[in-house]
Amino acid sequence: MSMHDLLQGQVALQPNKVAIVSEAGELSYTQLSILIDQCVDYFIASELKAGDRVAVLALNHPDWFIALYAAARCGVVLVPLNWRLSVDELSFVLTDSTPQLLLHDAEFEETAERLQSTHNGIQLQEFGNDNFPPKIVDTVSKNFDFDAVGNTPLLIVYTSGTTGRPKGTVLSEKALLCSAKMSHHMLNMTALDKVLNVLPLFHVGGLNIQPLPALLCGATLYLQQRFNARNAVNALIEQQITLINTVPPLLQALLDDAAWDNTKLSALRVISIGSTDVPVPLIQQVHSNNIPLIQVYGATETSPVAIYQQIEHAPIEGSIGRCGLLCEVRLINEQGNEVAVGELGEIQVKGDNILSHYWNNPVATETSLVDGWFKTGDVAHRDNDGFYWFDDRLKHVIISGGENIYPAELERVIRNLPNVNAVAVIGQPDERWGEVPVAVIEGTAAKETVLEACSVLARFKQPREIFYLDALPRNALGKVQVQQIKEELL
Repeated sequence: MSMHDLLQGQVALQPNKVAIVSEAGELSYTQLSILIDQCVDYFIASELKAGDRVAVLALNHPDWFIALYAAARCGVVLVPLNWRLSVDELSFVLTDSTPQLLLHDAEFEETAERLQSTHNGIQLQEFGNDNFPPKIVDTVSKNFDFDAVGNTPLLIVYTSGTTGRPKGTVLSEKALLCSAKMSHHMLNMTALDKVLNVLPLFHVGGLNIQPLPALLCGATLYLQQRFNARNAVNALIEQQITLINTVPPLLQALLDDAAWDNTKLSALRVISIGSTDVPVPLIQQVHSNNIPLIQVYGATETSPVAIYQQIEHAPIEGSIGRCGLLCEVRLINEQGNEVAVGELGEIQVKGDNILSHYWNNPVATETSLVDGWFKTGDVAHRDNDGFYWFDDRLKHVIISGGENIYPAELERVIRNLPNVNAVAVIGQPDERWGEVPVAVIEGTAAKETVLEACSVLARFKQPREIFYLDALPRNALGKVQVQQIKEELL
């Protein structure tokens, strides 16, 4: 079934049920369906054809989902834009994806106009207000039926570009639906759930770990424009939220907020978390609040769900879970063979949830997709019970004197020290060893304290130097930008 079919099912079953609550008000499933039809009419009246691209530069708003569902109906491809990027970086994405239309909200009107001035032919349309979608006199949506193929592109989501220019990950409607169904399985999500989203919708994790799955199963989605810890905690309590998806920095901010009150969070069934290596002390802190915290692993290229814990797995603290219900996972060594239990290997994923290709980048596609398997570039091991444990990213591996050093191993040691807010371990060029590890710390922990803590590791793994930054650079989901640190310090 398509996204449209599933939405119409909710309209038939519970037409007045609230679908989305936001700063703009409430939308029922019936109202949401009407606005999607209106957006289909707008796209068709704008002479958009199947395969044409529409970029979106906006804070979180229900219009994101209106545009997404309408795009799926028309065969149009949405290109979410990361509003934290510079104009030059956004310009690269527009040059690569060549959208005919740019939807923007009032927050980014000036940026949109600057982009239009350098990209002739792109049309602008304000988004995130009562005037979207524009009303069209000659409507066709009621009788319009795009003959979609399962792998027809629906999204082009650009990766963070930590190793060079961002790559446009092409995801189909089938991929999003596959990932969403695994979210339902992971969270035991039903129409009774109330889902709070504070993550940016321009990331596939913000869009498709909980929000889109919530709408597909008839739940109610509470949507916040951008993250604010106090507002989020108040919503958790006042709206009796049952599900929320987070990343480590945001979750810590929620726990640290003065409004957090365990006694008023009895409705919260589970918190899911991902995007980066999750500190075990943070997991334990949540569990001490009698709330299950489960990990979900994936990538933009897996839509993103691939490996996850279920609620009953929460006590296995630190594991990223088992292989998802509707995909396959394997761990491969440098020789191209599957590894044994307990051995490290690259995570590779196969299934309907993975990307079809990288936009305008056949070389990257050929490198990353082999016989239907997506090579994540992440390293993990599997235990006897089938649970996966994240170890590090291949691109972060430091090779020192022929030995592989995984920065995450050092980071877990240093992160637990007092006066360490965050840490990143990177490789520094060395004439004798090729590379040696150095630690970059956000905090005031003394150098001697850090080196003493690392003495429990093999000598070649211990950091040769300690650097300090006021704040480690991060992306919108809280992931530390290692490449940027290297460029600043080395």
